[in-house]
Amino acid sequence: MAAKSFKYVIVGGGVSAGYAAREFAKQGVKPGELAIISKEAVAPYERPALSKAYLFPESPARLPGFHVCVGSGGERLLPEWYKEKGIELILSTEIVKADLAAKTLISAAGETFNYQILIIATGSSVIRLTDFGVQGADAKNIYYLREIDDADKLIEAIKAKKNGKVVIVGGGYIGLELSAVMKINNLDVSMVYPEPWCMPRLFTAGIAAFYEGFYKNKGIEIIKGTVAVGFTADSNGEVKEVKLKDGRVLKADIVVVGVGGRPLTTLFKGQVEEEKGGIKTDAFFKTSVPNVYAVGDVATFPLKLYKELRRVEHVDHSRKSAEQAVKAIKASEEGKTTEEYDYLPFFYSRSFDLSWQFYGDNVGDTVIFGDNNPESPKPKFGSYWIKDGKVFGAFLEGGTPEENKAIAKVARVQPPVQNLDVLSKEGLSFACKI
Repeated sequence: MAAKSFKYVIVGGGVSAGYAAREFAKQGVKPGELAIISKEAVAPYERPALSKAYLFPESPARLPGFHVCVGSGGERLLPEWYKEKGIELILSTEIVKADLAAKTLISAAGETFNYQILIIATGSSVIRLTDFGVQGADAKNIYYLREIDDADKLIEAIKAKKNGKVVIVGGGYIGLELSAVMKINNLDVSMVYPEPWCMPRLFTAGIAAFYEGFYKNKGIEIIKGTVAVGFTADSNGEVKEVKLKDGRVLKADIVVVGVGGRPLTTLFKGQVEEEKGGIKTDAFFKTSVPNVYAVGDVATFPLKLYKELRRVEHVDHSRKSAEQAVKAIKASEEGKTTEEYDYLPFFYSRSFDLSWQFYGDNVGDTVIFGDNNPESPKPKFGSYWIKDGKVFGAFLEGGTPEENKAIAKVARVQPPVQNLDVLSKEGLSFACKI
């Protein structure tokens, strides 16, 4: 099989790949120079839709509706767009070997791809309960959500188990978003997680209390402080019970597991410098190997604002890091310089009619402000994180676009704070006047 050669190869076909392709096109990439190699069967799409509108019972999102770059208000890049630009989309192709010294990639089918410049955009894989040898975790109707195929299988299960019982394992992003969407599908939902409150990596106990209260009011059962230790299946091999560590047993027709992800760096182990679980890069997403860049979930990069190396798993960073790497590649080719990546961490989520945004760093003391009563018809509240007398992070539920911009600015500017009680009373107005 003859090797295929490209000037630029992006390995991975997720959000980063799509945004990198758009930036390459802006920078005048020539036909035949760029290839995207993806194990998925479809062109890059906005992955967050899978845990939200894709699973809606009414007017669900479907491709081609959410191909990149619609998630950030950009044009939608259909498969034809790549053809028009002379960008080769090599789909349903899994790379199983990477030789960075030889600048070659080999697929599961034995194809060889040569490159001059490589962008690693492999993203993350989900952590599976079978990885830990959880008893019965290989039963049918136990699902994970990462790719469009996973979401399609889940849709079939929702149709097959109408009004059935769903157990969501995990209390993070996926757990909260899927619990909401399963409830919207009229299923009986229980959430199970070991932590004392949901989204513990970001939420304070005060913020979490609102969402837990809101979900309970929607009829979702929340079981905290325990984990799933086993599953039993019926004679068809379909899951029927979830066994919890505290001895309880939950009936289940469907189980969805959302217990985190792992950056997909295995292909490059021992060939490139790693740090904090990811591939170490500079502020231009260059790795320790010349002409190899890493973006999105897999990159551990200098977070200029906090003067430390971080790895960030979020769609916003996936988009922006990809664009930064391509700008850096083109600048370097032209003997020019480009600005260092100066990222403000940003996370958001939507479920039911709720919508929150967070900017900055969740370190230090916190104050909460506004109406965080889960019974309120239109709750709107927020929180600030204060460290060394300055605001480091800001969170807002129910904000307008202008208010969300204001909390982003606060997190970026880090204004001084004299008195936490005064800040709590000022609430959102403090951000709006910065």
